[in-house]
Amino acid sequence: MRYCINCCIHLLPNDLHRQCFRCCGPNHNIQKCPVCKGENKIPLYPDSKPMKLLAVLEVRTDHRESWNGIFCLRKGKLWSLIFGLIIMTLVMASYILTGAKHGLLLIPSPFHYGAFTSNPSLMDNESLSDMKDHYQPSKMNISYVKDYPSIKLIIDTITSKIEFMTRQRPGLEELRKQEPHMFSVIPNKFLPNSKNPCWYEEYRGNTTTDPYATNSYALYSRRFRIIFDYLRKVFWNHLYHYKGKHYRLRCLPHFYIIGQPKCGTTDLYDRLRLHPEVRFSAIKEPHWWTRKRFGIIRLRDGFHDRYPVEDYLDLFDLAAHQIQGVLQSEAAKEHGRMNNLVIGEASASTMWDNNAWIFFYENSTEGEPPFLIQDFIHAFQPNAKLIIMLRDPVERLYSDYLYFASANKSAEDFHEKVAESLQLFENCVLDYSLRACVYNNTLNNAMPVRLQVGLYVVYLLDWLTVFNKDQMLVLRLEDHASNMRYTMHMVFQFLDLGPLSEKQEALITKSPASNTRRPEDRSLGPMLPTTKAILRDFYRPFNTKLAQVLFDDAFLWKRT
Repeated sequence: MRYCINCCIHLLPNDLHRQCFRCCGPNHNIQKCPVCKGENKIPLYPDSKPMKLLAVLEVRTDHRESWNGIFCLRKGKLWSLIFGLIIMTLVMASYILTGAKHGLLLIPSPFHYGAFTSNPSLMDNESLSDMKDHYQPSKMNISYVKDYPSIKLIIDTITSKIEFMTRQRPGLEELRKQEPHMFSVIPNKFLPNSKNPCWYEEYRGNTTTDPYATNSYALYSRRFRIIFDYLRKVFWNHLYHYKGKHYRLRCLPHFYIIGQPKCGTTDLYDRLRLHPEVRFSAIKEPHWWTRKRFGIIRLRDGFHDRYPVEDYLDLFDLAAHQIQGVLQSEAAKEHGRMNNLVIGEASASTMWDNNAWIFFYENSTEGEPPFLIQDFIHAFQPNAKLIIMLRDPVERLYSDYLYFASANKSAEDFHEKVAESLQLFENCVLDYSLRACVYNNTLNNAMPVRLQVGLYVVYLLDWLTVFNKDQMLVLRLEDHASNMRYTMHMVFQFLDLGPLSEKQEALITKSPASNTRRPEDRSLGPMLPTTKAILRDFYRPFNTKLAQVLFDDAFLWKRT
């Protein structure tokens, strides 16, 4: 209900109250008016609805004798406009400052938890303020806790909530409903004479068609354009012609290096690609399964167009051309020679990054993702091989911080970020399951350091729900660094690769390590002893479970 700014007459929604001057006459008495009686303030509502940000907006009235009737309506509108602009400015300033501080453009405030959104169109149709309605604010105020006893209480609370529950594996039909296009492109059977999963796909373009014109990797990155420029030049030379039709060889990886970041995956990739029987995707880390197929380049930057599966398959065309050369060689035709070339893919996000599920898949019980990356990989490649490189999670976290932090890096700053992250993680596990918190996009983006990446056993157990343990090779970076020849032989044996000459083996095992810590980061020194003790306590129950699953106490990391 609206009121005239200078009288007690209720206005109808469409009433402009043009006769305002009539109520300003000598007959109106504030003391006798039932609405104005006893106060000299009258509530002002700029429109037909009360304002959400300020419950009551009050304007002190002036003496009516000083008003001219013609300005009555205008002054009311002026007050509404002024206060509306002030409120809008404050709201926008708060949003910009909060978003800039935490780097969050797609998620609610990092200090809000509660019901997980199940609306897949959230990012396209709702504003940031709408998204906050999906979450309930945390009751605990976040503060930096620097003393060890206080943080130990937080860790004890987290430990008491740890429960490793087996997830329910989705059925094949459920997966088909989620990704129908992917299932229409990738067949369920591959060429029998190739060790690597490959198949022939009919190509319907002509000689003037650019087969990579719409490839998102080429469109969004200059780095990849050189690769695709070369592929365009040789594309027609590698088409297979049969009965008047053109076919191209398509391939998926035979093995995946799935994790973890800052655990030596780059060094393993650089050495493994030197083996004569190994090929890799055109780029080391396509991040297609975890990010690009959802249209994510960086989550804080919003969603782009989703990369179709064809764009991902294009990354293996260089390797596919070589495999095709083997399959069409005279030896293969006459003696049934088997192709032994295998393709690898080394996105270190594959094992752990399921942050996008909440925006695309319907929510499941207790906020846990109904589908994980491994569900889809297994649906197409039940015989895929997986290589996992792990590292002491305490040291991994510090290395991760040094690599990704952009400014003000120090051991003290790292300590504060660890303390804040532990409080955020505690808030989540008080209300939700361990799995729900590990895969919680809001929590993961709110934590200043990525504690969750070091919870190796949580991810490993989920991968073991779809893949057999003998399909996985789990290595430690510490072993790889101390005896590289041994770990590389384990990898060669796991992938069933052919023998190497002494020269080839020396090239692979004696080359300098890749992606080591930068000099400017080394100068910062180690983390504080207190920080290390805190993180040891936090990761201990997870490492204990990991050692039990792998039957290897080395994964307790007691000596590091």
